[in-house]
Amino acid sequence: MDDEFDVIVIGGGPAGENVVGRCADGGLEVALVERELVGGECSYWGCIPSKTLIRPGDVLAAARRVPGAAAAVTGSIDVGAAFARRDSMVGNWTDGGQVGWLDSKSVVLVRGVGRIADERVVEVETGDGAARTLRARRAVVLATGTGAAIPPIDGLRDISPWDNRHVTSAKELPRRLLVLGGGAIGAEMAQAFKRLGCEQVTIVEALDRLLVNEEPFAGDEVRAAFEAEGIGVVLGARMTAARREGSDGPVVASLAGGRELAADEILVAVGRRPSTADVGLDRVGLGEKAGRFVDVDDRLRVQGVDGDWFFAVGDCNGRALLTHMGKYQARICADVILGKDVTDVADHGIVPRVTFTDPQVCAVGLTEREAREQGVDVRVVTHGTGGVAGAYTSGDGITGTSQLVIDERRRVIVGATFTGPGVQELLHSATIAIAAEATLDRLWHAVPAFPTVSEVWLRLLEAYGL
Repeated sequence: MDDEFDVIVIGGGPAGENVVGRCADGGLEVALVERELVGGECSYWGCIPSKTLIRPGDVLAAARRVPGAAAAVTGSIDVGAAFARRDSMVGNWTDGGQVGWLDSKSVVLVRGVGRIADERVVEVETGDGAARTLRARRAVVLATGTGAAIPPIDGLRDISPWDNRHVTSAKELPRRLLVLGGGAIGAEMAQAFKRLGCEQVTIVEALDRLLVNEEPFAGDEVRAAFEAEGIGVVLGARMTAARREGSDGPVVASLAGGRELAADEILVAVGRRPSTADVGLDRVGLGEKAGRFVDVDDRLRVQGVDGDWFFAVGDCNGRALLTHMGKYQARICADVILGKDVTDVADHGIVPRVTFTDPQVCAVGLTEREAREQGVDVRVVTHGTGGVAGAYTSGDGITGTSQLVIDERRRVIVGATFTGPGVQELLHSATIAIAAEATLDRLWHAVPAFPTVSEVWLRLLEAYGL
């Protein structure tokens, strides 16, 4: 007899776990199918280990900005201790904690590769080569995430490049690190490894600035900070080939125009590919979507499949490749399965994101360009993030930019960006303002405490004319 559950979730990353938890709390019988570590790409290979590796350098940089404290900063980072802390933050690369959490909610964990076999049917290829068939009374949820994209550059795959998994689980620092891609992952890891002790770090970005999906000033400020720290930044450069000298020698990357760059390791961080190539989409009439993002509606139901039983959450649906958005989608999805009348709102222009470089780049909603492309009657106001008392008390050299993108017709904020050291905690106030569609006249009465960096909100509203 096949095993039956109310809900079957394929993929045990943060999005999948949130569907599982919310459905289990709602009284449903749930099975989670996962072949690797429960906790997945983010917990073990992404957000948690990367931010843990970033933290030592951030703390030292913050101390060096404070007169009195700066003199106490001597020596270098203890890399072994930093790696040990990283390992502890991911449970020393075991998922016992997550498995215990599943047990506490009476969720059945099925180890193996899950594939859709038919309507509400999942076949699992277990580790011992056996097969197990699961049937869902209510829903099957795809939460398989994404993997690193490796571009078709001559020789690149042959040299065993690092991806996000390799860089966040590294046991030793390379003397020289070459980073292909100037997005969030590439920028964060370039600075983290330089601060941990790499002698030479170079970023190669094919476009004309770093962090191209954010406001132009953000990428410019990060580039200036990187160059001041001795991180090489090569923009507008396309890599054409890569080779490794010997079996374990240096990597040599060739750029268009003939320039060559040498390093001990190369990190490829040019984007993500959905992990949907081998999940059985062809069995439900979606063969053309194999290896591509799966389209969903605002209730996270997969489009093109009848019966309202098939859902996709997190990175695999391509809406917003961010852990917190996958978790948000998971909550929406679970509530729909539980019979609640809810829809996805945040993915439509209220997506918060943080690049944990120094300066940090924190943004939510639309950039100025995106707002204008959507026909919004735009007005932009800016103020220096370091130009408030809370920044002065944090140390010398606190710089950055705070910007609001305003819909003049409705007098509401549709986008916000903050750059500067440690400004991530400014972001949620902007997220709330955009989600609530609070008018500027109402926001004028949200008084920032003194002296905090949040006082930049007051300065921005003053710049608007309030």
